[in-house]
Formats: sequence, C-alpha cells, structure tokens
Amino acid sequence: MSQEVTVAAVDLGASSGRVVRARVGRTAGLELTEVHRFDNGPVRVRDTLHWDVIGLHREILRGLREAATVDAVGIDTWAIDHGLLDADGALLGTPVHHRDDRTIGVAERVHRTVPAAELYARTGVQELPFTTIYQLVAAGGTAQLTAAQELLLVPDLLCYWLTGERGAELTNASTTGLLAADGSGWDTDLALRVGIDPSLLPALRAPGDVVGPVTPSVAAETGLDPATPVLAVGSHDTASAVVGVPATGERFAYVSCGTWSLVGVELDAPVLTEASRAANFSNERGVDGTIRYLRNVMGLWLLQECLRAWGSPALEALLAEAEAYAGPSVVVDAADDVFLAPDDMPARIAEAVSALGQPVPDTRAGIVRCVLDSLALAHRRAVREAVRLSGREVDTVHVVGGGARNRLLCRLTADACGLPVVAGPVEATAIGNVLVQARALGALGGDLPDLRAFLAEQVTTVTFEPRGAGRWDDLEAVLGR
Repeated sequence: MSQEVTVAAVDLGASSGRVVRARVGRTAGLELTEVHRFDNGPVRVRDTLHWDVIGLHREILRGLREAATVDAVGIDTWAIDHGLLDADGALLGTPVHHRDDRTIGVAERVHRTVPAAELYARTGVQELPFTTIYQLVAAGGTAQLTAAQELLLVPDLLCYWLTGERGAELTNASTTGLLAADGSGWDTDLALRVGIDPSLLPALRAPGDVVGPVTPSVAAETGLDPATPVLAVGSHDTASAVVGVPATGERFAYVSCGTWSLVGVELDAPVLTEASRAANFSNERGVDGTIRYLRNVMGLWLLQECLRAWGSPALEALLAEAEAYAGPSVVVDAADDVFLAPDDMPARIAEAVSALGQPVPDTRAGIVRCVLDSLALAHRRAVREAVRLSGREVDTVHVVGGGARNRLLCRLTADACGLPVVAGPVEATAIGNVLVQARALGALGGDLPDLRAFLAEQVTTVTFEPRGAGRWDDLEAVLGR
C-alpha cells in the first residue's frame, strides 16, 4: 500500500466548478487545496438552454495546470445531461441543459408506451421530467440524434476529452432511466420500446476503474506526466458526496445540499415497491454496490434565483434578517415543478404562497425565510418517507455540500426532522472523489465504512440539536399531504 498520494479532483456543480488538489494517506491524513474555481451555468442559444462544455473543458485544463504533478485525476458532475458523438467521435452540438423546456409533456408520451409503474420497476428511478430517457425521446427525429453514434454523460464526455476513452460510469448511468435497477446493464428492451437506439449507450465502468492515461496533447497543455491516469470515481456528484459523509455508523440520512437537495439513506438493495414509486424516490447506484435511495428536492436553487432577481445582495445580511423575521411562517412545496425554470423566482414563490391560502411575505427577509422553511420541511418529509419506505432507521442527519454553510437552514432542518443535524464537510463531493481515487491507488484500503471512519478523523463538523417540531406539523398540514 502506498504511503500517500496526490490527486486532482475535478468537481463540477450546476452553478460552479472547482479543481481540488489533495494529498491523502493514512499517515499524511487529508489535505485539500482548491487550485481553481470557475462559474458554470446555462447558456441560452435562440430558444434552447445549453451547457458550455467547451468552456468547462478549458477550465479543467487550467485547473490541472495549476494542480501541477498529481498521481491521478477524477471527474464528477451533475447527472442526466449528455453529449452526442458522431461516427468520428466529434461532439454534435452542445449538451442541452436539463432545465430546458423541450421535455415538457414527454414523460406522459413515454408512459403511453411504458407505463410509469413498469418503468419504475425496471429502472427504480424517480419521476423527473428531464431524465435522460425523456431528453432522448424529445430529441427523436432531429438531425442531431439521427447522426449520433454514441451518448456520453457529461463527466464521461469530459473524461473522453482528457483520455480519448469512452464509457459510462455506473453511478451516473443509473440516473438515466435506461439502466436496469439491479445495475447489471443497460435495459436495451426498454430503450427499443421508446424509440432509442441501444447502440448509443456505451460500455459501463465502475468507480475505481482506470479510464486511461491523459492524451499527449492534454499532457502538453497541463504539464501532467503523460502516464497520469484518469480514474472513474462516483461521477454523479451526489455519489461522491455520499462517500464524503463522515458517518460513523449505518443509521444516518444525508442531505447533499447545493443547487439541488438530494435527501435519502444508503441501502444494500433497491426499493421498487409501488409505494416507493408513488413517493417519488429514486434508487441510484452508489460506490461499492450501494444504493442511494433518495428524493430530489429543488434545493438552494430557490434562494440562488431570488438573489439573482434582487441584484445579488449580500447573503449573510439577508440570512440574519431571515433568522430574526417575526412574520407568520409560510411555506411552499419545494419539489413543485413550477420552480424548475430560471427567472422571476420571488414572484413565483409569492404566487405559490398565496395559492396555498397563506399571507405573502412583503420583505426580502420574509421570502428568504419562506424558502429556508420550505427546504427544511422538504428535508423532513424526504427523511421520514425514506425511513418508512426502506425500513432503515436513522438517528442523525448529515448535511454536506454548500448548504452546510447555511447555519439557519441546518438549524431549521434539525428542528423540522426532530433529529441532530451534523453539518459538513462543505466539500464532501470533492472529498468523496478524492477518497475513491486514493483507494484505487492503494493509499487507503477497506470498504465505505473504513473510508468514512478515516474521513471523520480529518474533518470538522458542527452539530445542531433539534429544538422541538411543534410548528412543523402545522406547516406540513399547509401542503396537505
């Protein structure tokens, strides 16, 4: 076993990206240095939202140049979105953003061919209107899809540009609505039934697999040794974030909180019951064959869009005002698709508050408090339903990701759930990426509990004890379910 290694973790979220250089080993511990950070977001071209993947590739190269000599590189990003390659391996157009409206009504079309209950039984994936299967059906008949020879999810596309090697990492592939629920392979029969050519779907690989060494041109541009391997990690950022939960036992729920909140528990096998489908829970593959049994909640996107609409005022001051807010408690359903698209979020929140028969806050602080109360309530509902549907009891909720910085949200989540909330680490996704690389290189051994035990010794967390859940029962009643 190696004494220690130094790796680069490329961690791309839906609003920003970063390259982290990490030194890790049993004796050395865990030392992270962010060497490059950059913005990420949708670009509207005519009437379609796209991702600027060429720009992301450029920023990754810059970050790897700043990282200097490393033993390996790993990439994680958000899920579902993808690029299409032609017969020469060139990208056809730019990936469409999942918040684009091209998938409106597509799920209903698909369900006329494959009923929703059957789709869930086959794939175990939560019903989201923009899942990859629906995006591909929406693109049916277009010149781009007709010319396409292979589909690469975003992290796999970026790995391909670094190495020249193509494939689909399992944790991200499981979000597409095209992977068998048991993780055994692509459901080619399902693909054919909805009009998707199964030959588009690349060979699968698992976290820890070697994708390949960097290409000579990438080595020349970044200064990396040409033999530097790119390793598959939990390439769905939530899969990496769950690895980065510093839990010391099995009885925990997690909230990976950023632009989205992913709320759930870790299981050994999927839950494919009709009750699970009706509750809109997803069974996504995790590292080491685990199942991330979770629900997607809109997350801090609601707050981010409010801030953008208000001209980006100072967040800390607004949070302080929201904490002191003495107006009536009001909530909205944070999972409502009405909040999915960008622009004019405060107005949409106000409209949703009014539609539920509540007084509309007349200050920014009131809107912010509504957002955070709504997110805490969504976290409570998801945790409680995950426990009920899976049978996995929990005694702690771990909040990781950017939301761990938001002390008010963490405190409200503890109160709403009636459970201690352990906040941190903020960079759980990058850490999970790093830990999988370090284990693959031999600097760390063991299974997930071993990795988490190591992590728990390395990071500082903050615990929020619950202060009573009385008003949360009333707020739950507002939503009527």
